[in-house]
Amino acid sequence: MRKYHFLIALLVVALDRVTKIAISRHLSLHDSVTVIPGFFRIIHAENPGAAFGIFADSPSEWKISLLIGFSIIALLIVSALLWKNSHRLTSTGIGLSLILGGAIGNLWDRLVSRHVVDFLLFYIGPHQWPAFNVADSAIVVGAGLLVFEIVFTKSPSQQSA
Repeated sequence: MRKYHFLIALLVVALDRVTKIAISRHLSLHDSVTVIPGFFRIIHAENPGAAFGIFADSPSEWKISLLIGFSIIALLIVSALLWKNSHRLTSTGIGLSLILGGAIGNLWDRLVSRHVVDFLLFYIGPHQWPAFNVADSAIVVGAGLLVFEIVFTKSPSQQSA
C-alpha cells in the first residue's frame, strides 16, 4: 500500500507544480481573472511567508531558512508516520499523503524562488480568505481527514463494546 500513498503525494506535487507554472507564465504578478463575480478569482500572488501570509511582512533574514527548516522537519515526521502506518489505504494514510505532497510542493517553491505562488482567492464583498494554492489545499484537506479520523473513528476497545 505504501506505493499508493506515495503516488498520492506525487500527484499532489505534480498538480501543484503544473498550476503554479501556468499561473506564473500566464498572469502577471498581482493580476487576476474573475471566475465567479463577487466570490472567486484566480490571481498571481507571491507569498514569502508561511501559510496564509503569516510572517510575510517579517524583515527577518532568517525567515526563509526557518520556514525551510520547519518544512523539512515536518516532511520527515509525516514521511515516518506514513511509512509506519501505510499497511492499508485508510483516511489517515490518505491524509498524511496529502500533507506530504502539499508540504513538498510549497517547500519546492521556497527552495527555488524563496516564495510560494498563490492563486486561488475566495471573497465576499470586502472580506476575503488569504490566497492559497493546490499544496495548501492538500495540506488542509489532509489535516481535515486526520481530525475526522481522530474525532469520529472509534478505537478498537470502543468497537468491541
